Amino acid sequence: MAEFGMYAYQEEVVERALKGENVIIWLPTGGGKTRAAVYVAKKHLETTPKAKVMVLVNKVHLVDQHYNKEFEPFLHNRYQLAKVSGDSEEKDFFGKVVMSKDLIICTAQILYNAMINTEESKHVELSDITLLIIDECHHTHKESVYNKIMRCYVEKKLLGQKPLPQILGLTASPGTGGTRTLDCAVEHVLQICANLDSVIVSTKNYVPELKKNVPRPIKSFDIVEKRDADPFGDHLKWMMKQIHEYMNLPHDVELRECGTQEYEADVVILEQRGVKENNRCLAQCAIHLRQYNDALLINDTLRMMDAYRSLEEYYNTKTAMAFDGTDFLLLGLFQENQVELKNLATNPVYENPKMAKLESVLLNQFTPGVQSKGILFSKTRKSIHCLHDWVTKNMVLQGAGIKADILTGAGNGNTHMTQNEQSNTIRNFRKGSLNLLISTSVAEEGLDIPECNLVVRYGLLTNEIAQQQASGRARARDSQYSVVAQAGGRELRRERINEFLEELTQEAIAKVQSMSDGEFYKKRIELQTEDVIFSKTSQDRKTEKKSRFAASNIKILCRSCFKPVASGSDVKLLEKSHYVNVNPDFKEFYRQGGRVLLQKRFEDWEPGCTVICNNGNCNKDWGFEMKYKESNLLPNLAIKNFALETPDGRMTVKKWKDVPFMVDEFSFEEYCCNNMPDLFD
Repeated sequence: MAEFGMYAYQEEVVERALKGENVIIWLPTGGGKTRAAVYVAKKHLETTPKAKVMVLVNKVHLVDQHYNKEFEPFLHNRYQLAKVSGDSEEKDFFGKVVMSKDLIICTAQILYNAMINTEESKHVELSDITLLIIDECHHTHKESVYNKIMRCYVEKKLLGQKPLPQILGLTASPGTGGTRTLDCAVEHVLQICANLDSVIVSTKNYVPELKKNVPRPIKSFDIVEKRDADPFGDHLKWMMKQIHEYMNLPHDVELRECGTQEYEADVVILEQRGVKENNRCLAQCAIHLRQYNDALLINDTLRMMDAYRSLEEYYNTKTAMAFDGTDFLLLGLFQENQVELKNLATNPVYENPKMAKLESVLLNQFTPGVQSKGILFSKTRKSIHCLHDWVTKNMVLQGAGIKADILTGAGNGNTHMTQNEQSNTIRNFRKGSLNLLISTSVAEEGLDIPECNLVVRYGLLTNEIAQQQASGRARARDSQYSVVAQAGGRELRRERINEFLEELTQEAIAKVQSMSDGEFYKKRIELQTEDVIFSKTSQDRKTEKKSRFAASNIKILCRSCFKPVASGSDVKLLEKSHYVNVNPDFKEFYRQGGRVLLQKRFEDWEPGCTVICNNGNCNKDWGFEMKYKESNLLPNLAIKNFALETPDGRMTVKKWKDVPFMVDEFSFEEYCCNNMPDLFD
């Protein structure tokens, strides 16, 4: 193991895996789980006839990282390796890639798609794999893609079907599953073990070595007293009260405190109720109240001007979408108060004291001539952009030598980053041209980020797993882990709870590890059997729900103006993921917006323009056109932007999988017959 630079604690945790057992390796962030997995993969390839190793990750950027940093350097001389993600052309013939390579690193979704695809060039069976490595395996629960794969595995195992791959899971913490008692935490850890058909192992004999190599940071709670006065926030609440009075709140509705997550949940439900009851006034007022509540949350965490700008940007888009009297009133309310809000937001007397405390925390670590590296974690993409703007415009922080940039998840939105942008940012951080990353949770889990001597959690409410992973980023000697929070606030309470849950997780794992083999295996089989039965029952219920109504009996309405625009039977499922309207008359109800630009390239289609409701001034965004097979424009619709009129009343759903009718598969031949009959004369 010398050429791998393996520590004794790593050698200890791979012992059972090297004997062919299914194992979950539990080591803290920075403990070298992936390096241990590379070693197991190497030994497996050397000793197993017709070996085929597959490494699953849950984020696209981890495909390249694991390939370039870990597996390729140690294995490429003797073995054929491949990396495949949704961005790779290889996904289109994944079955052939698997057959021709010794080790494949891919996102879990790629494998699952291949398992359910019947095309020979794309299909993969679990029996084709001899070792399945699952990174961040604590995500193997409920309906995650990891668990869908492992449920197939468990079903085959319970039926006695062989061969099946050996399983190797990697995690920094399985967590407690949201529970707060030891018995329930033990049950959660056992469920993760059952889902992965594995035992959970950790170092017992080399704990001091592990602690030496993965030092814990010095934790500090940097507490801020509540603002003495908040006239900007008070004025927002006064405006929200005006909307409450205008909307004539139903008697059975009691909204909780403004400026909280609970209030946000209340107005989300209120909007849904407005849609269901054909009460557009109620629905639209609820949408605007959510924006004001967002501004209050931003005001609590960031600068007053950040909160003001969030409202200003929102109402700039609403000017062209005033559809009826309710819209004009809500737009007018903001415009009448806009000058007053801006004046209050620019008054430094009432600025958020958390920002001054954050400045102090950063200055304690960053001084001219001192080599420091830090990560500042915040909740949303919007908040990290605001924090980046603050850091770059703060002359004191710039004078301290802070060179900051943002790090967000990969995606196609304006505030997302491409994989290349992520890689460049981390590369610049590693070589020192950047010394502060301002990041969402993307940097908590998995990303290969160099050792930091400062980690700050700012305005965050997360679980104990995320807290441990963020803390694990501060790996330098005598590093600092700071929680900036208001005295008695929610963040402080949550951080304290997470500390308790971290200890509870350790106790639960110890209890599971102390079970006798017989007791553990009996419990594991019991949980696996229960899960398979529950899954099948749940699937039957979903199928029954899907068949509740005929598609032709469903009217699809614009969620904003409530105009009926389609029938359920107009919608077809294209390539198992896109819900397109094939009725040529649908064109009458929408107009084209701007071009849609996606980072990925697709085999049979490319994006066109956005699709927008053309009923008066509604302008509700519905989705975008797909140019399919180079010539056919198919509107690809997001169901969250619509309401459904069913024989039992009106309803809303977030995702197409929740609609109460069956959506037929798209047939290109049938579509051409109906829409281009000349081709078939």
